[in-house]
Amino acid sequence: MAGPKSICICGGGSLGHVIAAVLSNKGYTVNIWTSRPTQWQSEIIVNDCNGKTIKGVLNVVSGRPEDTVAISDMILLCVPGFLVEQTLRDAKPYIRPETLVGSVVCSNGFFWIARHILGSTCGLFGFQRVPYICRLIEYGKSAEIKGYKSKLKIAGCLADGKLDELAAFFSQAFDTPTYTLNHYLEATLTNSNPLLHPTRIYGMLSKETTDAFDKEFMFYEEWDDYSSEVLINCDNEFQKILEHLPVKREEIPGILEYYESTDPASLTRKIRSITAFKGIKMAMINQAGKYYVDYSNRYFTEDIPFGLLIIKSIAEAMSMDTPYIDTLLQWMQGRMQKEYLVGSELKGQDLPCSGIIQNFGIDNIRKLSDL
Repeated sequence: MAGPKSICICGGGSLGHVIAAVLSNKGYTVNIWTSRPTQWQSEIIVNDCNGKTIKGVLNVVSGRPEDTVAISDMILLCVPGFLVEQTLRDAKPYIRPETLVGSVVCSNGFFWIARHILGSTCGLFGFQRVPYICRLIEYGKSAEIKGYKSKLKIAGCLADGKLDELAAFFSQAFDTPTYTLNHYLEATLTNSNPLLHPTRIYGMLSKETTDAFDKEFMFYEEWDDYSSEVLINCDNEFQKILEHLPVKREEIPGILEYYESTDPASLTRKIRSITAFKGIKMAMINQAGKYYVDYSNRYFTEDIPFGLLIIKSIAEAMSMDTPYIDTLLQWMQGRMQKEYLVGSELKGQDLPCSGIIQNFGIDNIRKLSDL
């Protein structure tokens, strides 16, 4: 396929840096739309885990969508959930009818946020999993690929045949086999970060009586059976939600199946053994020799309002009870000093700053399925 020739990367995180370098290195015109344009240089250097160096040259770096979005065939969002809505609103006047709009992360509600803002004719796509495990080295200059995916999967709300063409494009652009999903919800709904992170934090801290700790907690290496129990219980509720949606269950396997486990103890052993999880710590701040939980971290700002709350919002649209997820959200909102749930209902004052489906005109499963 011919595919897009020019791509606008929205956002300046590690994924934005890496994808910009990779696409430029492949010969595509790359434009960067970022809130920090003066901190970027024209050449991006990415070193990968195999000793390879990838160099990319940027066409335009700007804080203005009229300089970047307006001249691009494809818009790819690499921003956290709380920035998706405003990013799309700012981009809308400069998106041409034929421009494709996508996101590297979809579990934040990207598809219904984009459809609500951009209308029914805009072509949308998104990845089920991010294409790279990466980290930033120096902002605007360099990044590192710590791991590649063996395959990628994308979903879309596109005209017939266009998603297959897009999969072929990314297979070539990322040098990674890319396959299409049956429904956009298969890229949107996940029991990864939106369940994995909150359940671990609840298991780690819910029994503690203090906010000041003598050490940092290891997020995965100290994973315990209680965290596994909480994760399994919440995932069971999540799987019941999926039963009522047009998704292929093999695309969103249960936690025990995914981690090749049978019970909390075996799940704990599996999670503790995963090499990629080694060294990851709980988000904490050191103050006067004590460690305090960092509630400004994405574990809270992303995984709750643009993760677990989305799952709850779909359950509520089905009139489905989720007692385990409710318990988790009630505890989390207390620690975050937010109000999302009142009792077990989504009636809290902080819901407007979230990705729940009801914020974007979806109040039943038919509307959700037929986006």
